[in-house]
Amino acid sequence: MISIITASYNYSEYIRETIESVINQTYTDWEMIIVDDCSTDNSVEIIKSFDDDRIKLYVNEKNLGLSKTIHKALEKATGDWVVFLESDDKITSDYLERKIEITQKYPEVNLIFNDCEFFGDESRIKTFNTALAKTRSVLKNKQYPQNMFYEFYHNNKIFTFSAVMAKRSDLLKISYNPKLDYLLDWHLWIQMAYLGKFYYISDKLTFWRLHQNSYISKSTYRNPFDLQYKTYFDISKQTGNYKIIIKISLMHILWIGRVIKKNLKQKLISNKR
Repeated sequence: MISIITASYNYSEYIRETIESVINQTYTDWEMIIVDDCSTDNSVEIIKSFDDDRIKLYVNEKNLGLSKTIHKALEKATGDWVVFLESDDKITSDYLERKIEITQKYPEVNLIFNDCEFFGDESRIKTFNTALAKTRSVLKNKQYPQNMFYEFYHNNKIFTFSAVMAKRSDLLKISYNPKLDYLLDWHLWIQMAYLGKFYYISDKLTFWRLHQNSYISKSTYRNPFDLQYKTYFDISKQTGNYKIIIKISLMHILWIGRVIKKNLKQKLISNKR
């Protein structure tokens, strides 16, 4: 059994396609847990229109926000594995089947993620393809399964929630209170990486819709030290493994050095011009 969890909020124009992509899966032993966070459009009516017992809808009595809504969906889930699927995205018909094969082959893996096909806003697609080109290259050149705990310090290697299937038992062990709510996924993956190994599929099994109203559009750039040091610090404190803080601090010093070097190089080029 796989539990697919979806947090729904005012995406009535997209959520039908999201649900249909789940119904069309070649792997059929799944349940879809949808928690609607007080949508003001007709999202709930659209969800209720699907006549499939595997689709289970819960509606919050008040708006809880993304973190609490996802955690509520997770608590309602019963599968051994959990797929995160945002209510404006879609997955390929063989998404579940491909990932189940990985779980059977590599029992030490606790999270599987994949590349994405961007669609929607053309200008944003171009921007994201350019920005994530290096991450794609880095991921392809690694051997999996792999412990990726320190890989998530400088940036989030997983493009979107909708690219992830993770072990529910480990998801229930971690915190859902990030320093910044819109970076919840990054916060979760760091903690999951401490608990087990990750596996990356380079095929584009997720269709990630990019549009002006997407949740990621609300994010603004922050220094990775400000964002993620607390997550690593909390894990270090909870586990008593203070080597984590030492290593992260050293990584941060090296990161600052690279930034200074880059800025100086750009300044010299500018001066020459």
